[in-house]
Amino acid sequence: MHIAAILFGCVFLVGVLLDAFQTIILPRRPVGRFRITRFFILVTWSPWGYLIDRWASRRSREQLYSFYGPLSLLVLFVVWALLLVFAYALIYFGLHVPFADPTHPITHFERLRSCVYVSGTTLFTLGLGDVQPSSHVARMLLVLESGTGLGFVALVIGYVPVLYTAFSHREVSVALLDARAGSPPAAGELLLRHNFSGGHDALTFLLADWERWCAEMLETHISYPLLCYYRSQHDNQSWLAALTAILDTCALLITTIEGPSTRQAQLTFAIGRHTLVDLGHVFQQEKEEQRYRDSPPVRLHDDEFARLCEMLSTAGFSLCGNVESHERLSAIRKLYEPHACAMADYLRLELPLWAPIPPDPLRKRDGWTTVANLRTPAAIADRLTTHISARSTTSHLHDNESHPF
Repeated sequence: MHIAAILFGCVFLVGVLLDAFQTIILPRRPVGRFRITRFFILVTWSPWGYLIDRWASRRSREQLYSFYGPLSLLVLFVVWALLLVFAYALIYFGLHVPFADPTHPITHFERLRSCVYVSGTTLFTLGLGDVQPSSHVARMLLVLESGTGLGFVALVIGYVPVLYTAFSHREVSVALLDARAGSPPAAGELLLRHNFSGGHDALTFLLADWERWCAEMLETHISYPLLCYYRSQHDNQSWLAALTAILDTCALLITTIEGPSTRQAQLTFAIGRHTLVDLGHVFQQEKEEQRYRDSPPVRLHDDEFARLCEMLSTAGFSLCGNVESHERLSAIRKLYEPHACAMADYLRLELPLWAPIPPDPLRKRDGWTTVANLRTPAAIADRLTTHISARSTTSHLHDNESHPF
């Protein structure tokens, strides 16, 4: 009896079954540093990103990045199947399970090869019968492996539709944000496009929808982390950019903009930040997050903040006209930006801007701008009506020279 072969076979078997259970069935965050799925992602994602960044053109990078999620899912299934085959083969070999193989002589190498062959045909339930067991132990193990194979195939068949259903449901809200916040999305653009009579009510409903979206992200992407590698349909869209833009909007509504949407903004901000923090823990980005906390990223420069405030004030939004509002905004940004930046670096995604990009006459206009210019005069007048009392933001933008941003 080869004790080492039996031990390795049992370790592989338990490791694969436990990893598949945590990845497919368990509705909680997978735990353990020596999980097969975690090791597989560590081995494949970094080289994949390195090769794409080094050799691919900028236009084809996103397309190549989008291959990783579906391709890694298929390869992971293959890895699980191969490990199961070799696990049972090692157990057969270690127990000296006798197989009647008329095509090969009984040597150690040929016996190991016969064990691998029998394990493969049994796991995939081929039932060829050319190599037959000649003991009760062998027959029991073959029945157990065939049951494992059937269960494995059933899990895979049930896992893929669940995964793609969650992905499609995630992308619906990301696609809908295109008409509401631009593409790529920006918090300033989202607020400007809600500059109409009743706009704050529409903004409150939108943030409520994104509160539920974040809760669904917690339920699906924590249980199925591979979904985070699935890219959106368009290069200038991503779930991380959309979530960050919503958090930026909530941060503005909480600290800078006065209006009735503040309460809903607080609720959406809380669950959105929770989503980023938990996903960072799943991908073990604690060190990167701490690095960004020690050296905060500059996503919102002073000149961009001033331009953003001027645009919102001109559109009719009532801003908190004091320097402390900028300090409050900086404080709330520290609660989520390190997590967003760490995830963006790891997944190689871009975070959105705060203020919309100034219009370029040489650049093609998006569908929103084209349709907005074709509205009726009454609709244009409704947009120009300030739906909340506008407050002068001169003190907000130029408080005095002794209080710079």
